[in-house]
Amino acid sequence: MRKITAIIILCFLHSLTLPAQETKEKSKNRKTSSTEEYTKFRFGGYGEMAASYKDYNFNRFTPNGSGKLNRGEISIPRFVLAFDYKFSSKWVLSTEIEFEYGGTGSAREIEWFEENGEYETEIEKGGEVALEQFHITRLINKHINLRFGHMIVPVGLTNNHHEPINFFGVYRPEGETTILPSTWHETGIAVFGEIGRFDYELQLVNGLDPQGFRSEDWIKNGRQGAFEVNNFTSPAFVARVNYHGVKGLRVGASFYYNQTAKNGTKPWRNTGYKFPVTIVTGDLQYKGFNNNLIVRGNAVYGNLGASGALTTINNSSSAASGYPNTTVAQNAVSYGGEAGYNIGSFFHSKAPRIYPFIRYEYYNPMEKTEANTGLLADKRFQVSAVTAGLNYYALPNLVIKADYTHRSIGKLSLCRHSLYWLVYQKINIIFNSNENENMEISAYNGNGSMYGDDLL
Repeated sequence: MRKITAIIILCFLHSLTLPAQETKEKSKNRKTSSTEEYTKFRFGGYGEMAASYKDYNFNRFTPNGSGKLNRGEISIPRFVLAFDYKFSSKWVLSTEIEFEYGGTGSAREIEWFEENGEYETEIEKGGEVALEQFHITRLINKHINLRFGHMIVPVGLTNNHHEPINFFGVYRPEGETTILPSTWHETGIAVFGEIGRFDYELQLVNGLDPQGFRSEDWIKNGRQGAFEVNNFTSPAFVARVNYHGVKGLRVGASFYYNQTAKNGTKPWRNTGYKFPVTIVTGDLQYKGFNNNLIVRGNAVYGNLGASGALTTINNSSSAASGYPNTTVAQNAVSYGGEAGYNIGSFFHSKAPRIYPFIRYEYYNPMEKTEANTGLLADKRFQVSAVTAGLNYYALPNLVIKADYTHRSIGKLSLCRHSLYWLVYQKINIIFNSNENENMEISAYNGNGSMYGDDLL
């Protein structure tokens, strides 16, 4: 795996023809999007390669739970290219393109969750090529700046910090990414900046399509994008604030609100309803003892108004629409935490950084159904998961991971075990417009600026 990664890196560098006279690695703690690190443009990205061994059947949602089945999987979850260009000291263009699970195409799939193993054709080849970010930033001052275009929605812990160096497990925390889109990106306008020891971001972006809401992942599948044009009749309001007043500590909270009814592709189906979605999240990260101790935690609570009426409407969707016919819950919840310590710190200063870690998560996309509707919450979606593993940082931007997960689902006491391993590499090239152009390998945050506030 490391050999494959090395080949990718060499090809990446070889494709660049501009001279590089100085190469260095760096890590900076940055609170907001800034462009002080470079004077003209920078080009970078990252990639993941993952393999899994599992001892459960493909469909864990059968009435009697999942039977035992030993099987393996291997994939390239994502490969991302990013580009920033500074027109001037005040105007910056940023873009990011993601190749997920091999790109796009037409392929067959087995639909386990909704149709109990039926075959159908999907126009994704198991993945997608997505424009995750494309926006213009107007830098005014540290307190207030403007952004226009397609950007990351900073709801929860993972969306703003979705690179694999920013969480311990091989895959992103499954609780948060089960009930929320990840990576969540939408088109709109944002205001962001710093005030004292706080940084903030306010967004007005296109909202969710309520016809895409489902039992197994709540509003996650409600992101627009299945059609060429997204509805902006009822945009969403997003707010995010982070506190940095204590060294090594970041405490954050986010809020999301969207009246989704008018965002349906046939909004007249939802006449008489608003189907408001409200999401509140809280999270923290602490890095202490020279970044040897890392602790993270997050919680997500979501509420959907008139979920019973939405269930009735969605269950009348035709098979040709591609929309699900399932019960949608009123409430969804997720919370969890992880902690790891660098055991290399017990040896000499040049010892490799190796973090044994443990993570606990609880999540349920059907935590509660609407009262007096006769709808029942399926307890099989209630999951408690314990994960333990290792993160080995071969280089500051190269991490090799392995972990083991044990899941308890509902009251069935069904155990789901998984063994995962991953190789992750990212690289960024920054070109300055001075006489001696510098090429730097630096950190890319993935939110429109290549700042690496979570680098070790």
